[in-house]
Amino acid sequence: MRILAIHARTFSYDIVKPAIEEPEGVSSDLKKQFENVLVLFTSIENTDEPDVVEDAVAEIRGLIEQIKPAEVLIYPYAHLSADLAPPDKAVEILNKLHEKASSSLQIPVHKAPFGWYKSFKLECYGHPLSELSRTITRRSTAQRRPIEKKYFIMTKDGELLKPEEFDYSEYPELRVLVDKEVYGRELEGGENRVNDYSKKFGFEWEPMSDHGHMRYNPPAVVIMDAVSRYSWQVARSLGIPVFRVMGTNMFNLKARPVYEHAVLFGDRLYELQVDNEKYVLRYAACHQQFAMMKDWIISYKDLPFGVFEVADSYRLEQRGELSILFRTRKFYMPDLHILTRDLSEAVEVAKKVQAKIHEEAAKLGRKYIALYNVTEDFLSENRDKLLEFVKNENSPVLIAVLPAGVYYWVINVEYHIIDNLQRPREIATFQIDIGNGKRFGITYTDEKGEKKHPIIIHTAIIGSVERYIYMVFDTAALMEKQGKVPYIPTWIAPVQVRVIPVSREFLDYAVKVYEEIAKHGIRVDLDDRDLSLGKKIREAAMNWVPYIVVVGQREVETGTINVKIRVNNDQRVMSIEDLVSRVHEEIKGYPQVELTLPGKLSTRPVF
Repeated sequence: MRILAIHARTFSYDIVKPAIEEPEGVSSDLKKQFENVLVLFTSIENTDEPDVVEDAVAEIRGLIEQIKPAEVLIYPYAHLSADLAPPDKAVEILNKLHEKASSSLQIPVHKAPFGWYKSFKLECYGHPLSELSRTITRRSTAQRRPIEKKYFIMTKDGELLKPEEFDYSEYPELRVLVDKEVYGRELEGGENRVNDYSKKFGFEWEPMSDHGHMRYNPPAVVIMDAVSRYSWQVARSLGIPVFRVMGTNMFNLKARPVYEHAVLFGDRLYELQVDNEKYVLRYAACHQQFAMMKDWIISYKDLPFGVFEVADSYRLEQRGELSILFRTRKFYMPDLHILTRDLSEAVEVAKKVQAKIHEEAAKLGRKYIALYNVTEDFLSENRDKLLEFVKNENSPVLIAVLPAGVYYWVINVEYHIIDNLQRPREIATFQIDIGNGKRFGITYTDEKGEKKHPIIIHTAIIGSVERYIYMVFDTAALMEKQGKVPYIPTWIAPVQVRVIPVSREFLDYAVKVYEEIAKHGIRVDLDDRDLSLGKKIREAAMNWVPYIVVVGQREVETGTINVKIRVNNDQRVMSIEDLVSRVHEEIKGYPQVELTLPGKLSTRPVF
């Protein structure tokens, strides 16, 4: 807090016009003219917390004892600092200062309204103590209030048990989750093969950026693009209308809903300052979608519907926790928000989301273990609804019960896999949000013509793009641990088919095969380098190409191709039409993106 204190013989001000979107209210009996007044031009800074008020009042008391003014005026004044607090925070601290000073000082204390342009006239006494400045800092760093959680295991019969009372013999993966979340125990792990796979496919840290930011080489771009497109496809498969939007990635903390949402989100915020304004980089698509939907005219007849964006998102993760693909500071979140009329409708729609989350994991051969974060009031008032969700899970669930009103949601479900190092890793999620409709001013008109705030479901059905890819690679790591040949699904493989001539003598035929396959929208390339056949085949295998096509004399004579199939290590003689048909069958229902590399390997640099 910065204060410029002036002992004025006379001081008066007039309110001109609003300086912010929602200025403080002005009462008709507000005093605007003063004599023998201590004017406290005051700036509230970004690092200030309410505990600064007590020290500020002590400073003011000392000034009053020396100067002997007849009254005090607290005058909000933004020009004393370049690091201003958001408006809501500033108003809160200024009002506390006014309240504390009024109750503890022996003379009248007034406060000019915040958020207005004001003109003023001032006549200063001019004595040695008539102009003083003070900087008052908080005495201790404000900490996020610790939230006490109570943990239980809920069975499919609706029984609630303490974690130590539950028999985990049939649910070893649930035990792993409980050990981490409840007892803070996690296996130390070891060498994570996912890191090796990430490097193989071109996912790397960017050393010239902030820690925790990634870069994507051409193979990685295919995977990222395919998963991003697929996330949109999954969102539309829920059976409700879904609108796709795009937006900015930074929001001004002066906006009340942005600031309040940031406070509720808690730690790990990326903040930056531009032109003396504080901004927060979005940590999901919430800000942008909510800012848009508050301007939409919505009827109850339109609900439910969803709004979707693959949002570049930022979280200031701790350095020691960074993990490529899994815990990064910038990532892409396929964020879907579904507006519903009330809690009952939200629960019914959330069941569809829940089913879709499990369906997508099953396509990769995985099963989720669930952590349910619920508020005390939701558990007590809607235990039957909670049980409906639990019955649809793969196993009993871990439940963390939190006090009501701490967050904007009443239920927040995290879906974890147990990875190849026996660690729980959160991938997908959904939440039921009862607060942000009102906070951001989103309304719909009900059957009676009245304005209502919707209940909002937040979900990333497949998880962030990167975490979904982590699950894909982790699935391959589990295959490798079991002695199987690891592979990734053909629809996200950077190269789906590679054509290799036995020697340069058969390059022309190889080119024809390559061009024919490419006509069908398949990501195919041609190894036309002057290398041995064995080296080319080994490199294709190392790159996990699903189909390796080798052509030589026999293939030229018969018009066929010799195909090595990675998924089952089989080798077959096929026609081009058969291979195309097989690939199309494997990628059916998935987006098909373009090759991000030149088709001929002889034209590629090494990266």
